Amino acid sequence: MRAAAALSIVLSLAGAPAAAQEPIEVDRLPIDLKRIQRELEQAQDVEDRDGLNLRYTIQIYGAAPPLQIFTEEANLVNGPVPYGAPTHQEIINHITPKEYRAPAADFSALLRWLAERSRKRNP
Repeated sequence: MRAAAALSIVLSLAGAPAAAQEPIEVDRLPIDLKRIQRELEQAQDVEDRDGLNLRYTIQIYGAAPPLQIFTEEANLVNGPVPYGAPTHQEIINHITPKEYRAPAADFSALLRWLAERSRKRNP
């Protein structure tokens, strides 16, 4: 059943017209096609045949992007250890819901109320 449904979806999509693509202006690309063609012509392709076993060796040279292991954003001198264990406060914040993180009573209001009551009793 699933195979029939998948086949019908694929066939319906195959009949749909493909979206027209705009031609790419190669001259505006930030690459040097002549240099690439020259390097590809110089590349040596080796074909070894041993019966039905074929072995092709293609040499491709290119510059890899530079790896930046330690960046300024890492702040390894004064910052937290990357991928280290969480602190006690981070665990408490993770486990305890926000509603229960605040103190249960406003202690400053309680102390103010006690101070006012003590002043009324002792004139």
